[in-house]
Amino acid sequence: MELSEILKSREARVERQRELLESNPGLSLLCLTVQPPGPVKRNESSLVIACAGVEAIRDSFRPEYEELRDLETGLEGFFLVSLTPAEAKRRACRIEDTHPLGRLMDIDVVVRQAHQPLPEPLGRESLGLPPRKCLLCDRPARECMRARTHKTEELLEKIDEMVESYLKS
Repeated sequence: MELSEILKSREARVERQRELLESNPGLSLLCLTVQPPGPVKRNESSLVIACAGVEAIRDSFRPEYEELRDLETGLEGFFLVSLTPAEAKRRACRIEDTHPLGRLMDIDVVVRQAHQPLPEPLGRESLGLPPRKCLLCDRPARECMRARTHKTEELLEKIDEMVESYLKS
C-alpha cells in the first residue's frame, strides 16, 4: 500500500465525516478504522477486528445510521448516534479498553468546531482519560509509534496472536 493511497483514503474519509456532520446536526459521529502497521492495511486479521468493532458499536450504541466501506486501505465504519460527543467518546473508549480486540480498533468520535475547517477526533485527554498503551510495552502507544520503538513484525505477530485467541474464544 502506497502512502499516497493511504492519504487519499484519509482525505475521502474526512470529507465523508464533514458531510455526515453537516447533514445530521444534533447527532454524534463515530468513525471505526483498523489500520495495522506495515504496508498491508486490509487482510484477514484486520477484517476480523473491523467486524468485531462493528458488532461492538452496534451493541453499545444502537446507531441511527451506519455506513461501511470495505476498501484496500481497510474497512471504515461511520455511525451516527443520539449521544453527546463526550458520552459517545466514553462508550467508544470503553470498547477500546475492554473488548478483547479493542486495543486494535480506532473508534473516533468526530466533531467539527466552529473555528475548524475540517472535522477532528475528540481526544481521550478531553475526558481526563489516559492515553492508549502500546501493544508490546506499557508506554503510551503514540510514543512507540513515533519513535518506531518496535519492529513491524513484532506488532503484527502480537496482533495475529490476539485475533487467533479471540476467534478461539
